Amino acid sequence: MSRSLSIEDLKRCWFVVGPTACGKTDLAVLLAQRLNGEIIALDSMSLYRGMDIGTAKPPVEIRAAVPHHMIDIIDPWEEYSVSQYVSESEGIVRSVLDRGRIPIFVGGTGLYLRSLLRGVFEGPPADWSLRRQLEETAARAGSAALHARLQQIDPMSARRIHPNDLRRIVRALEVFETTGHPLSQLQQNLPLAPEQRPPNVWFLRPRRDALYRRIDRRVETMFAQGLEEEVRRLLDLPRPLGRTARQAIGYKELIDAWHQTGTQQLSPSQRREVIARIQTRTRQFAKRQYTWFNNLPECRPLDIDADATPKTLLELLLRHARDESGISAR
Repeated sequence: MSRSLSIEDLKRCWFVVGPTACGKTDLAVLLAQRLNGEIIALDSMSLYRGMDIGTAKPPVEIRAAVPHHMIDIIDPWEEYSVSQYVSESEGIVRSVLDRGRIPIFVGGTGLYLRSLLRGVFEGPPADWSLRRQLEETAARAGSAALHARLQQIDPMSARRIHPNDLRRIVRALEVFETTGHPLSQLQQNLPLAPEQRPPNVWFLRPRRDALYRRIDRRVETMFAQGLEEEVRRLLDLPRPLGRTARQAIGYKELIDAWHQTGTQQLSPSQRREVIARIQTRTRQFAKRQYTWFNNLPECRPLDIDADATPKTLLELLLRHARDESGISAR
């Protein structure tokens, strides 16, 4: 495992993480204004230019009011590794600290958070021939067949990776085939010791039923804001979407529906079906996010009301920070 940020650097950062649609973005803006901070997106999809509505990026006016980093840095046909994210974040954190400001990581990508805290597993380079073979097997037999193979050779990774998460299943199989060792064995990195843990790694944990209602409303709002037109623009780019961007929630379901119907126009009933699929997949994703953050002992869970105002969440967070961490907030 390789580490970019020192323990002392990490202790000077704040982290606001949690499932999608739990209110992280609005809370983080208020927190940055209170602490004289700058926001670093902890999100694997907001990296992509042109993918705005479906990734719920902060509006441009918000980004103008509070400095944001790690948003709109790659094109949607590009790929971006965890090690790239951690390395880029290292430079941002140091420049923010040098300006006398507070770095505030905000988002829901658990792998990014764990890698920032514990270091990055530098796995073997991609074997594109093997990946194509595995993807062809999945196309014929389904991702469940590859997941069953993974269950045999690496049960720990199979428990952690969803049977429909083809990209991560393929990577786990690839690592085993090229190294002879299970990915879970190679990735074993223990939690930071209590005395090393940053004091402000906050996991916003709303009740799931309330969060799921927010998710359903958010997906409907995305369609009202023009998600379909955004996806059309992406498909009209000079290069096709990359593997990761194409699998993003909301984008994949629309592209699949258009492919099935042979047109980029949906009837009202077809649109309702797509919306329902996106809502379901987003709820499933949120459930996995809960699991990620619950399993990171470095996180301090903060039970919240999903419908609380950002100001209420800010005061709750700062009160807990004072009480549990002894950190004074201006």
